[in-house]
Amino acid sequence: MNTSTNTEPHVPPRIGLIGLGSIGHIHAEHLQTLASEGVVELVGGMDIASEACERFENRFGVRAYENPDDLYETVDAVIIATPNRFHEEYAVSAFESGLDVFLEKPLAHNLRSAERIAKAAEKADGIGMVGFLNRFNDAVRVFKHYQRQGRFGEVTHVEANYVRRRGVPGRGSWFTNKEISGGGALVDIGVHAIDLALYLLSFPEVDELTGVTRSQFGGHEDYTYLEMWGEDGEGVFDVDDSASAFIRCADDRTVSLEVAWATNRPPTTEFVVQGTEGGATLDLDGNITIYEASNGGAPHFADSEIATRRLPAMRSELRAFLSAVAHDEPPKLNTVEEALVVQRVLDGIYRSSEGGGAVSLRENPISASD
Repeated sequence: MNTSTNTEPHVPPRIGLIGLGSIGHIHAEHLQTLASEGVVELVGGMDIASEACERFENRFGVRAYENPDDLYETVDAVIIATPNRFHEEYAVSAFESGLDVFLEKPLAHNLRSAERIAKAAEKADGIGMVGFLNRFNDAVRVFKHYQRQGRFGEVTHVEANYVRRRGVPGRGSWFTNKEISGGGALVDIGVHAIDLALYLLSFPEVDELTGVTRSQFGGHEDYTYLEMWGEDGEGVFDVDDSASAFIRCADDRTVSLEVAWATNRPPTTEFVVQGTEGGATLDLDGNITIYEASNGGAPHFADSEIATRRLPAMRSELRAFLSAVAHDEPPKLNTVEEALVVQRVLDGIYRSSEGGGAVSLRENPISASD
């Protein structure tokens, strides 16, 4: 980290982007908005593809490099938005260069790689943060506010749904190539659902889980969709397009998980939370309903509808990272350690699906040295 940034928090951190595809451009757009507030300076980008560098330079008016070392010399921190397989390469080198690192979810394409990133982050002087933007969703923030006040008592179960009816993000792209992505719907959007569910439970220790992954729609020639986030490519489709799992945590806290890129049911991003004093339904569209019961006056149920402002969650997330960089303080949310727990759950669900039974996470058979 730059010394002047450490001692003068009012000096905007200099940020560079690694991975100049669609997600990189979205980050850059938010960074430019934040730059207008004086909280950041977007100084450059990096991609191994010269065409991507040229597009980035033309659109955002900053230098783009094909070698990460050239970028590292100009910045205080980097945002890594590459395909999953390349997270480790850039995260480890950035940490070793003394930089602060924001890494898009998931931590890596597999558990071994994720553990090596976590090991590098632990040794590094710079801070690390992982891109689970839904923690910054206004509905989630409101829920956590009331949770801290004790309104829900002990939260014991989360029903986590992250379901698209037809939403494969580009068949034949890197998203659907297991070697590059590490998995399909479970890795792409399931990682959000797992992280948020554990966050709503205050990140208990995960004991065991059972799960099933499926590939039923995305690889078929007659896959029917109305719109697609990406575009069809010429590559393979060898990943899951849906997953179901049950996760058991310490003190009998549990998560039921339903994830899909494609399925024959209504789409939903609804999280149902059960607590000993109250419960809630959160929708990532920004709405909350709180469910309570009382004997006050007479026995009754009370359902409270809450609407939020729905500010851009990614921008709020980046603002938190930039604040941590500017003040040289570890982030309070989205830590690398928490992301490693999520990665172990992902790995466990795949192992359970392959083996047909429950998987214990109390004994982790993989170490970073493997």
